[in-house]
Formats: sequence, structure tokens, C-alpha cells
Amino acid sequence: MRRGPLAALDIGTNKVACLIAETAEDNAPNRMMRIAGFGHQISEGLQAGQITDMRAAEDSLRAAVDAAERMAGVEVRSIIIGVSASRISSQICEAHVPLHGQAVNADHMGLALRHACEKFWSEDHEILHAIPVAYYVDDSAVITDPRGMYGQELRVTLHLISSPVGPIRNLLACVEQCHLVCDKLVVTPYASALSTLMQDEIDLGTLHLDMGGGTTSFTIFYEGAPVHTGVVPVGGHHITTDIARGLNVALPIAERIKTLYGSALASSDNEREQFELPVNDGETQMLPRSELTKIIRPRLEETFEMIEARVASSGMAHLAGRRVVLTGGASQLSGVPELAQTILDRQPRLGFPMRLSGLPEAAASPSFAACAGLLNYAGRQHADAALVSENVGGPLGRLATWLRRNF
Repeated sequence: MRRGPLAALDIGTNKVACLIAETAEDNAPNRMMRIAGFGHQISEGLQAGQITDMRAAEDSLRAAVDAAERMAGVEVRSIIIGVSASRISSQICEAHVPLHGQAVNADHMGLALRHACEKFWSEDHEILHAIPVAYYVDDSAVITDPRGMYGQELRVTLHLISSPVGPIRNLLACVEQCHLVCDKLVVTPYASALSTLMQDEIDLGTLHLDMGGGTTSFTIFYEGAPVHTGVVPVGGHHITTDIARGLNVALPIAERIKTLYGSALASSDNEREQFELPVNDGETQMLPRSELTKIIRPRLEETFEMIEARVASSGMAHLAGRRVVLTGGASQLSGVPELAQTILDRQPRLGFPMRLSGLPEAAASPSFAACAGLLNYAGRQHADAALVSENVGGPLGRLATWLRRNF
């Protein structure tokens, strides 16, 4: 584990969040970190994880990082960043490395990562993760850690996650303008899962959903590793927009109504309970909560049905088990877990950030699971960390060098 403060930045449609953690004095792997600083800011110039206004996005990033730095009493220069673009790609591939009778070592395992990245690299996509799913030596069964084993060939099954280069370039340019250096880009569905899943869920098979503002992303875990990741372009902001249109109110008012009174499921209480709706000239009107549910539920049903279709088309549905863990701001709406159980036919659980000490109460909700997960990723030893130092020389690596030289 690297010494000194670790900083993570989650850049989403609704908010930008920054966490700063103090690392261990020793180099013990996977040791719990203590949160020293936290800052968050309403997103401006961002949509579905992509920058639409560079100056506005830069202001949001600066504000979140500055708040976290003031709280921690430190100044950060390098940071790990979450990527929540709506066009993340996921695929399983194999890499073969000749051993010639030698024992497997770290160089062989790193070579497998590089071979996979070189094989699937393209100019318009950047590989963000190459995660080993299974190792084999010659004709062996699945091996957890092949180091020290002798054979003629090492075979590695890898889960590659990539993203279009354009949005990544814009994101890195914006971060560089804030005088920060990106240590690593991590897809947010993977990060949020690392902070919320229990070990038996990771090992036995789980579907993890991150219900963000502009997108809803999912990751399937099986036997200790993510085996598929996907995104659908629907999130909590779409629910807010539906409410604004359906009730003819401004977006900030719709967001407040959704947060205070929104529910995904109808009940007898919804018919009796009412909420106050602003109308013209400062007047208000009382409406039953059931009217709000009629707006919210169809959008959530659409979201879960899109997820179910994507999971089925991935060919990995049988590995996801019978459990779904929900995180992200939209997952906190009343009735969401129950609706997820009905449509996805899996036992639901609301996921909260874990494995970090000193997490402020404001950051301990499912809304900040991705940001907490970025620190979980940074503080642990991951095989795909080789991509940081042993990048295949794609456009992202060249861009980072160019940005550091010219800004």
C-alpha cells in the first residue's frame, strides 16, 4: 500500500464527491483505511458521467476536492477517479504465456495482462481493467494463484472493461486543469461493489446494481471476481425529470418531492397521505402520494427490465446467483428493493459502504458507495494494477503524457 494520503473522486451526473484517506504506516495489504477528509458538490457540466461543459465541470471538481482537503488538512496532487460513462464495454478473453518448464512468476502474470490488452486494444476504446478471473497451468483445473507452479503454458481468463476514448480524454483534461494527476481510472460499478459486497456474495455469485443519477450500472460477481459489467442509460435523474413534467414543476422542486415523498410501490397509506405541491403565485395544492407513485414506478420498472435483459444477453445470468445488492442514490427510494425483487426475481439487499473507518455520516449512505469503493480499490492489491505502469501505450497513455507536458 502506498504511504501518505489517498484521494478518490467520483464524478457523477448529480454530484461530485471526494474522499481523502490516511493510509497505514506499514505496507500491510488490504488494511482498513481511515477517512480524513470528505467533500461533495452538485454536478455542473456533467451528464451520465460525461463532460458537457468543461469550465462548469472544473468548478464542481475543484469545489469537492477543496472541501475534502480543508477537512483533512492536506493537499493532494494525485487522485483515483471513477468512470461512469454510459458506454462501458465488457468482455471475457484468454491470454496464453509459454513457460517452457519454468515456475510461474509475477512477470508471467504481467505478460498475460499485456498480451490481452494488446490483442483487444483499439484506437477508439481504452482498456480500464484487465481482471483475472481464472488461471490454468497446462491442463489443470482452475488455480487461484499459479505463482511457483511448473508447466509448459500459463493460461489466464480475463475480464476486460473498456470505455470510449473521447469522454476519457475530456475527463482527464478537466482533472489536469484542476492541477491533479490521475493515478488510476476505475469504473464506478466495480468500485461501488468493492465497498458494499460481503465476501460470500463475491464468492458465491451476486448481481450488483449501482443506481446513479444518469445511468444504472451492474456487475456480476462469481468465485471472487467480476465476470461481467454493463450500463443502461437510465438513472435517478430521469425519475426527477418525469416528476417535473408530470406535475409541471421545476427540477429542484421535483427532486425535493421525490426525496421526501417518492415511493416505487403503491399502498393504502399512499391514498391517504398527501404532499404539498407548489402551483402558480405561491399557492399550493395537496395531492395523494399515489399520484407520485404512478409517475415513479414505470420508470423504475423500465430500468430493472433493461437490466434484466442485459444480464440475460450477457450469458452470465446463471453465475449471478439469487441475490441482488442495490447501491446509488436512486436505490434509496422507498419500495425500490421490493420492486427489484419482483422484476429481477432475486433477493434484494441495500448496500452501504464498508471497510473504511471514520466515514462521515453524510458519506455513509448508498449514494457514496462508489466514492468509498475507489478508496477500497486503491488500498488493495489488484492484479490489473499492472495496467497503470505497464500500459500498452494506447491513446490514454499518450494523452496523459501530453497533458502533463502542456498544462
